[in-house]
Amino acid sequence: MLLAGTALVAPSAFKPPVAGPSLFAPEAITLAVTPPKAMVSTSEVFRLPLEAAFEGLIHEAAKRFGLSPALIRAVIRAESSFDPGAVSSAGAQGLMQLMPALAAEMGVANAFDPRQNIMAGAQYLSALIAGQNGNVALGLASYNAGPGAVQRYGGIPPFKETQRYVKTILDHIARSQGS
Repeated sequence: MLLAGTALVAPSAFKPPVAGPSLFAPEAITLAVTPPKAMVSTSEVFRLPLEAAFEGLIHEAAKRFGLSPALIRAVIRAESSFDPGAVSSAGAQGLMQLMPALAAEMGVANAFDPRQNIMAGAQYLSALIAGQNGNVALGLASYNAGPGAVQRYGGIPPFKETQRYVKTILDHIARSQGS
């Protein structure tokens, strides 16, 4: 192709095309390379965090069984991370990780039903705390290790898992209350 009587020179990878004799010194020509922009993915589907999905049930159970919503929420977070289909290696099921025998004893027909699980778990936790004269830490230790273990050791059992469990839940509660 001819442009004003001169031939176009094929462009290289980093130089613009030059027509005929250059009017500029090669070192005076710079090419701005723009880095690629980050890609942003969007979705038209809006999902609430799982925690928010159970908030109404948590408040209902808290009121019914005299517990703080923060306590129930912290137990669910520690037990199942708000996964209603969670099953532990020991066989505990649902949001508050009820063992099948306890679920049956508490009249739970489906431990994976969030309502049944939260209501039974909150009722059981409330009874454990009451059995420990209102001591939440001992109630939590009883929920994790069993009330017999707490009684046998006269406090939080010397099990690393139970000690970590009680601390984790109490820390969740403190964070949620801004302490």
